[in-house]
Amino acid sequence: MPHPVIAFTTDQRLVRRARELRTIEAMVRMYCRGHAHADGKALCAECNALLDYATRRLERCVFGDAKPTCANCLVHCYSGEMREHVRVVMKWAGPRMTLRHPILSLYHVLAGRRPAPALPGKPARRRAG
Repeated sequence: MPHPVIAFTTDQRLVRRARELRTIEAMVRMYCRGHAHADGKALCAECNALLDYATRRLERCVFGDAKPTCANCLVHCYSGEMREHVRVVMKWAGPRMTLRHPILSLYHVLAGRRPAPALPGKPARRRAG
């Protein structure tokens, strides 16, 4: 089952984030199935919570669609515990992605080579005169 609004979009401003969401979803599903957390196609509660958390972080990213991969990002928006959990999932699922989802893994590698954009600045405040 696809995740929220940005999962499958034709809006060019959201294409990268939609692809990144599909990538993390594929990795979490592979990890959950590979570790026998759940039966069938449904995710276990822990993996589902991780995917929901990653989706929320992705939707609220300050970089928008210019978002770099999390490893190259200047802003670490994941909590320490969740960052570690995602790292474990990616370490396990990453090598397996090349066989199961070669296109997504290729795009993820290419995205990792893209330089991180500068942090968006805050709008200038007007001084009261």
